[in-house]
Amino acid sequence: MAARTVGAEPAPRGVPARPVAEAEAALVHHYRRLVRLAYLALPADRDRHSRVLAAHAAVQRALPFRWTRRTAPAPASTPPPPPIPASAEPAGSAPTTAGTDPDPVYAALRLRVLRTALRPRPAARLLAPRVWGLRLFTPHGGERDAALDHALAALDAPARAAFALHAVEGLDGPEALEVLRSAGVERPTEALAAAAEVPAGPEDEPLAFDPCAVRVQPTDLLRRRRTLTAALAVGVLGLTTTAAVLGGGSAPASSAPRSAQRPPGAVTDPARLVRVAPDAWQHTARIDFTAWPARGDRRADAALLGRALAAWAQPGPQTRAEPGTDTAPPDTPPQLLYAGTVDGTGVAVLYDGRRIARWTDGHDGGLDLARADDSDVTTAGAVVLSRRGTALRYLLAPWVDTAETRRIDQPDSAARPLDHPDGVTPAAPGGGLADCRGATVLQLRSSSVIAEKHAFLLADLGGLVPAHLTYTPPPDRTQPARSPRESTGQDALVAWARAGCAVPDGTPGVKQLNLWAFAVQPLPQNAGAAAWYCLRADRWTGEGSAATAVLLPAARGPQRTGGGPGRGCSRFEQDTVAWAWWHSPQGADYLLAAGSRRVTRLTVKGPDWSADRPTPDHTLAVERPARGTVQVEALLDNGNRITPPH
Repeated sequence: MAARTVGAEPAPRGVPARPVAEAEAALVHHYRRLVRLAYLALPADRDRHSRVLAAHAAVQRALPFRWTRRTAPAPASTPPPPPIPASAEPAGSAPTTAGTDPDPVYAALRLRVLRTALRPRPAARLLAPRVWGLRLFTPHGGERDAALDHALAALDAPARAAFALHAVEGLDGPEALEVLRSAGVERPTEALAAAAEVPAGPEDEPLAFDPCAVRVQPTDLLRRRRTLTAALAVGVLGLTTTAAVLGGGSAPASSAPRSAQRPPGAVTDPARLVRVAPDAWQHTARIDFTAWPARGDRRADAALLGRALAAWAQPGPQTRAEPGTDTAPPDTPPQLLYAGTVDGTGVAVLYDGRRIARWTDGHDGGLDLARADDSDVTTAGAVVLSRRGTALRYLLAPWVDTAETRRIDQPDSAARPLDHPDGVTPAAPGGGLADCRGATVLQLRSSSVIAEKHAFLLADLGGLVPAHLTYTPPPDRTQPARSPRESTGQDALVAWARAGCAVPDGTPGVKQLNLWAFAVQPLPQNAGAAAWYCLRADRWTGEGSAATAVLLPAARGPQRTGGGPGRGCSRFEQDTVAWAWWHSPQGADYLLAAGSRRVTRLTVKGPDWSADRPTPDHTLAVERPARGTVQVEALLDNGNRITPPH
């Protein structure tokens, strides 16, 4: 992250020649101290990762673009920064000691840092630098540090700044009062009084509140592996030369319990809920749940919101979590997505950056939790507000322009419009995909404000967040492997209607379902064609499973032929082979086998027979008088061999 420059302004009094160079030298020399100051003063409603990045941004923005010269003497009332351990100072710099001459340049930089930390802009969270694939945490100390963190979370920004001036800068009351007034604090005396109630400072264990000594934890290993975001994270962070001290980077992620990391007062206070502006999604490149505004006619209902937050802070018998979802309380105040009355019942929907939480009032209500991290314009397209049998009410994303429903088993039927005033739909039919009884799916189209209108399908699988349906067309041997696309085209709708109920996982917690048509096989005796599919289910946890299926002429539905957990049928493992028995209309039994586009040869073996032949069309049909144990193997164009998933 590069330092933002600002316009020219008067240099601090007493600065000799080259004022900007002096400012840069002072910023580098005391970078760690300034970042600690910003970190302590920043709002407590941010998680540690966001505060680390925001603290570095505040300090780097403090470097002026140009200072004009003035030669008045330096004010004697500006004290120098107090000493900190030499191990915490940037390499090559001499620690400042008490009793040295006042440093007006440092004092001016400190003031600029405080002003930025005290007045974060509403859109700063959307515009803040991102570190993809990694989460950054300041190291944790002991129980005293956890208690101190909780105490600071209960203070407002001026009081935290007053505490930081005492704990980090070593200023006494009058000195801190003068700095707070210069920073624009309206009630500096009250801020000092509130800060004085906090009994201890972080000086004994500096790393516990040091955003220059961070620990790194991955967010999504699979995504990080394929996009190399771990390497990009260092470039995005862009710390100045001597400030990028990733202390403890080789140490394991914090083992402290999550309950010791969260400020309980902030988490359970409805007034601290994060509320995003209604048009935020129109001005950010991050189109996911973080861009959802707060909606519903009970957004100001502190009682409803308090019940929801209290239930999340203390999970109990009424807490229901989807598989792979952590039930621990949020670390920081969550974001409010919705609060209103749905079918006569109070409902609140919250988001903490990783999970969707839906609180429903009443005896049969409670708190439902679901993973929802790393979402996008499609997977953050809708949340289930209420469920009565197979009837659902959805809350749609603010970027959804038009909404419709359609039967998955009726590809030729027109979709039905679905009203959604303020994002809330009327009751709509749902139903799972796996039962082959014709589930109803959502067909949504995004606003042209984002980009060219984008249509996509979402399917209810019984959880809070519907699964995104995608489709990969049949292979073309003359073209590279195709990528998944939206399932709204006619060929995709027909494929889902024919084979969709063979999905390997149709349970809550599935993020995306992809159907891949990998082969079409002409059948012997002019009996038509068999269509071979590979279906992939990817969960929000990063886990996934695959299933192969064949659709035979006159069959009422697809016949699943294999599958299991792993990377099968994903972008990381696009080679597959499957087989099935088929009884022809003339009474003969055939073993059918089919492979994906890179299969050049198929080998099938029975107890006393075998067939091994090249397969230009990737398929093989062998007539057998009786069925029995079979082994199938495929040779790829690179010499590797694969077997059917199981």
